[in-house]
Amino acid sequence: MTRFNSKSAKARTVSPVRTTGARTRTHQGGTGYVRDARSELFLLAVSNLVAQETYYETGQARDDRFAKLVRRLAVTDPAWTAGLLGWLRGPGGMRTAALVGAAEYVKARLDASTAEDATSGATQPGAVSNRQVVASVLQRPDEPGEFIGYWTAQYGRALPKPVKRGVADAVRRLYNERTLLKYDTASKGYRFGDILNLVHAAPDPDKPWQGALFSHALDRRHHPETAVPPASSPMLAAHRELMAVPVAERRAVLTAPGGAERLKAAGITWEALAGWLQGPMDRAAWEAVIPSMGAMALVRNLRNFDEAGVSDEVAARVAAQIGNPVQVARSRQFPFRYLAAYQHAPSLRWAYPLEQALGHSLANVPALPGRTLILVDRSGSMFYSRLSDRSELNRADAAAVFGTAVAMRAARADLVEFGSTSAPVKYRTGESVLKVLERFGDLGGTNTAQAVRSHYRKHDRVLIVTDEQVSGHGDDPTGQVPADVPVYTWNLAGYRPGHGPSGDGNRHTFGGLSDAAFRMVPLLEAGRDARWPWQEGG
Repeated sequence: MTRFNSKSAKARTVSPVRTTGARTRTHQGGTGYVRDARSELFLLAVSNLVAQETYYETGQARDDRFAKLVRRLAVTDPAWTAGLLGWLRGPGGMRTAALVGAAEYVKARLDASTAEDATSGATQPGAVSNRQVVASVLQRPDEPGEFIGYWTAQYGRALPKPVKRGVADAVRRLYNERTLLKYDTASKGYRFGDILNLVHAAPDPDKPWQGALFSHALDRRHHPETAVPPASSPMLAAHRELMAVPVAERRAVLTAPGGAERLKAAGITWEALAGWLQGPMDRAAWEAVIPSMGAMALVRNLRNFDEAGVSDEVAARVAAQIGNPVQVARSRQFPFRYLAAYQHAPSLRWAYPLEQALGHSLANVPALPGRTLILVDRSGSMFYSRLSDRSELNRADAAAVFGTAVAMRAARADLVEFGSTSAPVKYRTGESVLKVLERFGDLGGTNTAQAVRSHYRKHDRVLIVTDEQVSGHGDDPTGQVPADVPVYTWNLAGYRPGHGPSGDGNRHTFGGLSDAAFRMVPLLEAGRDARWPWQEGG
């Protein structure tokens, strides 16, 4: 008698974010499911923008929980934790959390006196040295200063050797004439020269110009009145020449033939231009600096362009760059950034390029076959806190972006918003995602289980985009769906308790503020186990 070897037999798949079987309470008093330490840290890390208040946790409480989890796993599971931190700063797109995590990782390992040689490398099989972890999270030229600022604020001015060497590795990789002009400013507590003094970074042997640049950075810091750019740096010389132009003559530079090229050659950024002009950024100023601005700088300044009245010709060039898929991929910005720009830019001329950019930023959203039920959490806790200091957007907005994107690409999808009540959200295939987002509302409390019961109609899968903080109605939302139907929970907040079991049995949880998490869905539905993203090759 055939019991197991049938055509309908399917391999049981597993995913990395796992519950332990223990129960707890959610912040709203509902039944919560405890996750293991790695799963808790991962979900918190990919949603924690550091010092950001949330509805149920203060920024300090979240940061403390994050630091404690990193310190614990740095000692008990160093290779996994190092992989998380490197991925977090790279494909994960989480800058500050990665820097804080790396500092706490190193401190915990040094305090625990692990098998690692504190000065050079790892002796433990599979481990990553403290030096390598520090260097891996420093990917932008201002980050060595950010890292040292955090370390000294937490642990004093003495820098351990792994910290010095990891920062020095990053300095050699990141410091050049352009980054010196952009990031080495008087507003910083640690200037480039300070960092060079602290970590004793030697120039990269493959960059013969770097020794003179380091010397100039030291002069800029300690003797700015006599610092002279090295002969090997035409950009620094051009910058010095521009700074010598009398203030009354500087606006004429912008409108002169080759003005934009001159600004670019001198490394003048849009942030620095107003200070150089010592006056407002008018149309001529913006049109001169726009050619040297990156894609995300353009997105952030669309309102400013309109208020200054930049020409349609220049606006067309801006729009082309914003909607360029290569530029979108290179910027590695979260999709909700484009929604924020759409909401705050007054001119309709930006709507289509922002729609294009949003679509490109959601490149990992799969085209799901069959019928899909998508539930988007629009409860009060999702609206409470901003996703970042630079945006008025919240987790409810991010959830709507992701849920709508899945619905628009799926073969057949029912898109539902829920809170204390629930309701379908109408959309048409090919419609603007940004327009669909305007139809979502604020639905109060969180009765996820009732929303699933009300709208599940033998769908092939269920996707719930939520903070998982169900109220005390007692039901596991994932338990409202037959066990043979996959339920995917996308956690956008990183709170400790989950709303249901996950890790196997067709119940899976992923998280974060980017579309990268969607890579799990096709893997699991193809019968393959999903691994941590850095173990899948990024």
